[in-house]
Amino acid sequence: MVLKKEQSFKPLAFSIKLKKGMNHFISVHDVTDINQLVDQALAYKQQPFQDKVLGMNKTIGMLFMNPSMRTRISTQVAARNLGMEVIVFNVDKEGWQLEFADGTVMNGGSSEHVKEAARVMGRYFDVLAIRTFPSLKNRDEDYSESYMQKFVQYAGIPVVSMESATLHPLQSLADIITIREQWQQGGKTTKPKVVMTWAPHVKALPQSVPNSFAQWMCRWNEADLTIVQPEGYELKEDYTAGACIEHDQDKALRDADFVYVKNWSSYRDYGKILSTDASWMITDEKLKATNHAKVMHCLPVRRNLVIADEVLDGPQSIVVEEAGNRVWAAQAVLSEIIG
Repeated sequence: MVLKKEQSFKPLAFSIKLKKGMNHFISVHDVTDINQLVDQALAYKQQPFQDKVLGMNKTIGMLFMNPSMRTRISTQVAARNLGMEVIVFNVDKEGWQLEFADGTVMNGGSSEHVKEAARVMGRYFDVLAIRTFPSLKNRDEDYSESYMQKFVQYAGIPVVSMESATLHPLQSLADIITIREQWQQGGKTTKPKVVMTWAPHVKALPQSVPNSFAQWMCRWNEADLTIVQPEGYELKEDYTAGACIEHDQDKALRDADFVYVKNWSSYRDYGKILSTDASWMITDEKLKATNHAKVMHCLPVRRNLVIADEVLDGPQSIVVEEAGNRVWAAQAVLSEIIG
């Protein structure tokens, strides 16, 4: 089904069968039509159980190598809405330590190689969803995405990223769903101005969420994206091509319709915290220059460090709505893969 341009912001009350299924869901490059995927997600939001037999007799294995709340729960709910059986396995707590390097002599702490582990998982499941995290120590190693790619290489079944060392595609899809939904509800038809702003944090955080958000927004091309951060926090250009890059937060926020707030550590000085400037926190005062912008964050968020209470508890915050859309993002992805 081909959607006309003027239809792209209308909610659909029926299931859209996408033209071509995905083999894997690792990045935006696995998606042929973002708007069609968003339409499917919004259709599921209206009728969550419309495809409740699609996943009958199919099992999804969810492997976690680091903690998760929203990603884990939303993907579980999405899979069960489609009738799938869900098995959750916390590799870091319940399994053997995995080895990913080729040709290694396994005389250290690792007990099992990914070559065997992934192939076995491929025998157990129909879909394998994986969440991993960067070390933030070795940039080349993290950006090689070796953990995710090894599972793709050896599992022999579709692999869904629930966040990797460099990307978080399920979060980014939910973000686009939220922006389109909110913009549509306001009756707007022009392109919104979206600003992704760095904010301070006490920990060194990965670039996966901002990388992914920038990549999806630039590929979607139905909003104008500005990224603003202190000097030294520029993201890898592969992900930000097409975005306007700024270093003056007040300037960037002018006339913004959506403000996406996120901390990340330096890509250039990899994994380092270069600034703890509290003036970058988003407050009501900062938002006065915007077009009553809606404020977004992937959560969890540190109150009064990243975003002030007054914003999070105020009418411009849509962080809960954004998190709620994680279910429909995951359901749209899984339905395309298994359908």
